[in-house]
Amino acid sequence: MNEPRNKPINVIGRRDDCSPLARAPRDPTTAPPAVTTKSKTRKPILDRRRIARNLSPFASGAVGNQVGGPCVVVSFLLLVVLVLASVVFSRSRSDPCVSRYESLPRASFLSGDLEGLASDFGSLGVPWCRSKHGKKVKWTSKDLLKALEEFVPIYETRPIKNNMYGMGFDHSFGLWFMTRWLQPELMIESGAFKGHSTWVLRQAMPETRIISITPRHPEKYLKKGPAYVDGNCTYFAGKDFVDFGSMDWKSILKKHGISDLSKVVVFFDDHQNELKRLKQALKAGLQHLIFEDNYDTGTGDHYSLRQICDQFYIRGGGHSCFRDGDEARIRMKRKKFWEKAVDVDELCGKGEAWWGVRGHMRDDFNHGNKPISYSEHFQNSRFVESVLDVYWELRGSGSRL
Repeated sequence: MNEPRNKPINVIGRRDDCSPLARAPRDPTTAPPAVTTKSKTRKPILDRRRIARNLSPFASGAVGNQVGGPCVVVSFLLLVVLVLASVVFSRSRSDPCVSRYESLPRASFLSGDLEGLASDFGSLGVPWCRSKHGKKVKWTSKDLLKALEEFVPIYETRPIKNNMYGMGFDHSFGLWFMTRWLQPELMIESGAFKGHSTWVLRQAMPETRIISITPRHPEKYLKKGPAYVDGNCTYFAGKDFVDFGSMDWKSILKKHGISDLSKVVVFFDDHQNELKRLKQALKAGLQHLIFEDNYDTGTGDHYSLRQICDQFYIRGGGHSCFRDGDEARIRMKRKKFWEKAVDVDELCGKGEAWWGVRGHMRDDFNHGNKPISYSEHFQNSRFVESVLDVYWELRGSGSRL
C-alpha cells in the first residue's frame, strides 16, 4: 500500500465502553423518526433520571466537526472526559520515563484523602491530540444538552437492549449527535457486530444509505437473540466480507453517486490499529471519521489515537516508570478502589517502555502485537498532527456537558 499524502485532517474524541442484548429487531420502516432540530415552544428540560438509567458503567461520547475542503474529521468516543482544553506545547525530554509535566489534574491529586481516585482520565494527565491549526468544533454545550434531551427517548426504543461488548448510552449518543450534525449523504461502518451502531446511524439519518463492513452478518445473531438488520444498507459481510483497507473506494463511492467526500461519515468499531485505519481513510480521501474504541495507554487490544498522542511534549502526556514516584503511588492507590486501574508494573514493559501497551503497537483484537521504539511512537504522533485539523473529546453525559 502506498503511503497516503499528508492531507489535513480533523480529530474529535471518544473511547471504549461497556454496554447492553434484547428484543427482536425492528422493521426499519417502523423505526421512530429522527427528531428535528427546530426549537420547541417550551424550554427543554433534561430528565436526568431517565439519562441516569441509560448510563453504562464506563461511558462517553464523541462528536465530529463539519469542516469544508480536504480536512478530515477523526472522532473518537472517549470515556467520561472531564477536561475540554487545548493542547499546550511542552519541551520534550530525553528520559522516556519521567515527564517535565506535572499536569494540573495530576497535581491536584497529590494531597487530600481522595488522592488519585477521581474517575476522569486527567488524574494521571490528559494527553490532548494537537490539531494543526487549532480549529475547534462549531457546536456548543447548549447544542449537546438539547440533543441529549432528544436522544433519550430515541435510545429507549433500541431493539438491542443488552448490547454486551458493544456501545452503551454515551457512545450511542455521540455517534448519533455527530452523524446528525454532519448530515452525510453516505454512512460507512467498519465493524457492526449485532447491528446496534447501524441502528444508531439510522436514527440519525433515516433516509441516508449505509455501507456496513463486518466479518459476520448481523442477521446471524438473530438465531440466538436480538439483532438489527437495516433495509437500506449494503452489507459486505460473511462470504462478501472485504476489509476496509482493501475496498475499492473509488468505485464504490462512484456507484453510490458520491462526488463530494466531505458528505461521507465513517465509523470504526473494528478493533484495528487506528493509525492504520487513519492512513487507509486518508488514501481513500475520506474526511469524517469516528473511532469507537480509543483506549488509554497501557490498555486495549489495538493502538489508539489516544495512545499515539500520549507524548511528553503534550500537556498531560508521557509517563514515569519510577516505582517510588508520584505516578506509581497514585496508580497504586487507584488500584485498591478500581480493579481495572493500571499500576506501574502493568504500564511499563521491558526497558521501561510505557507507550502503546508496554511498548507494543497492538492490532486486530491483539492478534497482531508489534514492539515499537519510543522514536517510532514519537513519529507516529507527529504524523497524526501533520494531518489533524480538529480534535475534540466529549464529556460523559453524566458530567456537566
